[in-house]
Amino acid sequence: MILEKTDLAAYKELVDKIPLLKKEIAKVIVGQESVIEEIIITLLAGGHCLLEGVPGLAKTLMVNSLSQGMDMNFKRIQFTPDLMPGDILGTEILEEDHVTGKKFFQFNRGPIFANMVLADEINRTPSKTQAALLEAMQEKVVTYGGQHHPLPDPFLIIATQNPIEQSGTYPLPEAQLDRFLLYIKLGYPSEREELEVLEKTTGTYKGKPEVVFSGTNVKTLQKLTREVHIDSNLLAHVNKLIRATRPDHSEIQSVIDYVEWGAGTRAGQALILCAKARALVKGRFAVTPEDIKTLAYPVLRHRLSLHFRAEAENVQPDAIITKILEALPIHASK
Repeated sequence: MILEKTDLAAYKELVDKIPLLKKEIAKVIVGQESVIEEIIITLLAGGHCLLEGVPGLAKTLMVNSLSQGMDMNFKRIQFTPDLMPGDILGTEILEEDHVTGKKFFQFNRGPIFANMVLADEINRTPSKTQAALLEAMQEKVVTYGGQHHPLPDPFLIIATQNPIEQSGTYPLPEAQLDRFLLYIKLGYPSEREELEVLEKTTGTYKGKPEVVFSGTNVKTLQKLTREVHIDSNLLAHVNKLIRATRPDHSEIQSVIDYVEWGAGTRAGQALILCAKARALVKGRFAVTPEDIKTLAYPVLRHRLSLHFRAEAENVQPDAIITKILEALPIHASK
């Protein structure tokens, strides 16, 4: 590791605050611990995530609560069929200098200029508007009229989509799906959790997260994430896992039978970075096999392109990922 011993105490103090952030979010959000953890992992790894869940599971409230706990500027964009790129990025308007009378164009920043952006129901807008996010997600700048406008740092896009209603939607193309670090699935709460939600939301209880991290703290944690140690054998194993998703290189029957295109190199980068971020979330400075196995699902499920046989037999990406992990078990180094 590159970390200096003199820095470890300060870093450890910062890492120890991560459970406090989860505790603050729990004032508002009941359950969904794994989803919240994966969103935090996405932020620490410096990427973006796609959150899939049926309506009414408090996706917007969850993201808003997370931004409050980290003292970050939050904006929500409702994606609709008539939404235009300028509605997201911003637009130029003609202004006049009241002193000289000279006219000039002024760029008015759109809602994407926030630390945390919720792209709600991203698949409800046409590809032209979806594509407007690509440069922002990858380069973290907005280019308008030949001028580059840097986005805030840190910067996180959380896009949501509804898995059950596909009428009038525009599915994200594979190239754009690959830009999302994690594809997180949000399920229904347990019976106990749902009862607690009903009790809290229909009474007088009003929870509000307290600030745990500043934007500077988040940037420090993002830098620290890249310093987390990963053993060479785990690094090599990630490479094997990614290559095993490709039918032309795989010996795993489920991959050969159902996968048309496997994951690219970006998937390996995502899995390593997210495993490092998960190690930090768990209070460790080294990656374990469990980090890789846990995050293989949200990293890979949107990067496997399945052909018609998988759809006909109702084979889902998670089932194929399970087969890959079973065929290539990860062992800790001795």
